[in-house]
Amino acid sequence: MQKFALGLPIGHETVLPLRGTNQMGMRARNERLVLSLVRQHGALSKAEIARLTGLSAQTVSVIMRALEAEGLLAKGDPVRGKVGQPSVPMHLDENGAFFLGLKVGRRSLELVLIDFLGKVLARRMRVHTHPEPEATIAFAHDAIGQLILTLPPEHRSRIAGLGIAIPFFLWDWAQMLGVPPERMEGWRTIDIRAEIAARHSLPVFVQNDASSACAAELVFGKTELPPEFLYFYVGYFIGGGVVLNHALFSGAGGNSGALGPLPVPGPDGTPSQLIDVASLTRLESSLSAAGFETDSLWEDVRHWKADPVILDSWIDTAARGLAHAVVSACSIIDFGQVLIDGWLPRDVAARLVDRTRQHLGAFDVTGLNIPEIRLGTIGADARALGAASLPLSERFLIDTEAQRA
Repeated sequence: MQKFALGLPIGHETVLPLRGTNQMGMRARNERLVLSLVRQHGALSKAEIARLTGLSAQTVSVIMRALEAEGLLAKGDPVRGKVGQPSVPMHLDENGAFFLGLKVGRRSLELVLIDFLGKVLARRMRVHTHPEPEATIAFAHDAIGQLILTLPPEHRSRIAGLGIAIPFFLWDWAQMLGVPPERMEGWRTIDIRAEIAARHSLPVFVQNDASSACAAELVFGKTELPPEFLYFYVGYFIGGGVVLNHALFSGAGGNSGALGPLPVPGPDGTPSQLIDVASLTRLESSLSAAGFETDSLWEDVRHWKADPVILDSWIDTAARGLAHAVVSACSIIDFGQVLIDGWLPRDVAARLVDRTRQHLGAFDVTGLNIPEIRLGTIGADARALGAASLPLSERFLIDTEAQRA
């Protein structure tokens, strides 16, 4: 599984280990380093970049000119100091590159087109009862063509790739999705990356959907993150990601940080798994059993129609499971933070975070450093944005793990 470097720490002291090189032949690596710093810090002057990277002023000047000529960086307004020439900060050009991200969900498909800053420019979405290979590929082909046409002709050549965020082992989920196994069996043999790449002249990348959501937080997140953190994404099934040394750790099989199978007590105290108590499938089942419609859960996350009593019960059960999962995970790795996000209205997500904190207070955590529990900053778009971040990271960001090796 391809590893993607998806973030740099913010602050002068923490970026010092990320050093550049002044040797010939290393411009591509140094360009990635500069782009990564500007993405994390915002506009930076040549002097600031030289100080943060250890590169010479001459090397930085050459890099910045090249990136500006390629349309990846743009000049900001000059900043005048007390002496000398004014400093000219450089920022990412929003039209420098564009990326497509396909989210294959258990209840919906979504394709987004984003600019170089991560802003969603256009999207296409389809709700389904379960994902089928042929229908998914047909949706992708149609939606890719539609979204490309939303760009001005002069920008279409700047589409740098497509990422796919998809649950792994989809064929194993037929029973939990309530569909005949043969309807999902096609996922066992189909190569969705190859199918899409054969039709479109774009680099195509694939990653687990929950890991992709975590990747979105690393690339586009709006707050400083510690070197190690744990990430939960609450979707139809809950999943997540593990970040070590500022980089997403996906493991040899690409499935590390799945989190759903973590053992936790069920509502009646019997052994269960986190996926059974903290997934939206449980909320959907409870609403359906009470006679409420559930399509609105998947059509538009901003306009949920959920009975408040059932919703509050689900939040409490999910938060209790999350608290158990946090304590278990922190017994293995000393995480600096735990982020919780998902396909949830922001107020519901905030309530889930608060309730998780409350349940953590009931645990005996002697000998453990319990991290801060907070709300993720991306929200419901995390999987699709994480998919789109895959080609961005592959082409334009520094591999922080390799850089420190």
